[in-house]
Amino acid sequence: MAQDRKFADRWSEFKPSKTMWFWTTAGAVVVTMIVGFTAGGWVTGGSARSMAEDAARDGRAELASSLCVEKFTASATAANLAELKETSSYQQDNFIEDGGWTTLAGLEDAVPGAADLCADELVALESLPPRTAVDTVPLTDG
Repeated sequence: MAQDRKFADRWSEFKPSKTMWFWTTAGAVVVTMIVGFTAGGWVTGGSARSMAEDAARDGRAELASSLCVEKFTASATAANLAELKETSSYQQDNFIEDGGWTTLAGLEDAVPGAADLCADELVALESLPPRTAVDTVPLTDG
């Protein structure tokens, strides 16, 4: 006889107990956390800190690599580029470091990973870009 009534009537008369409210809320919290951490992109504080440190380290390496490429193309010759390309891939970063192109003003140590990125960019070049008059004229204070 209770099934003869409309759903809206049964819904308006429904009175959940405190136990049902508690378990419904607890289940909703657990489901929200599972969905948030798996598909929602949520991370813990430790993971966020680690990702930020990795991004900062990679950003420094990319910046130092760009400066390395500029220094190499400004000071090196085509023979240096050919020698770099002939060097085995696992020693190209040593070639770049030994040449001093990864040494940045104000830093005692080379930036980790910069020599690898710099060597990869330089090996990808067909030839050194031509120097212009602006590249060869020293800047003066006066």
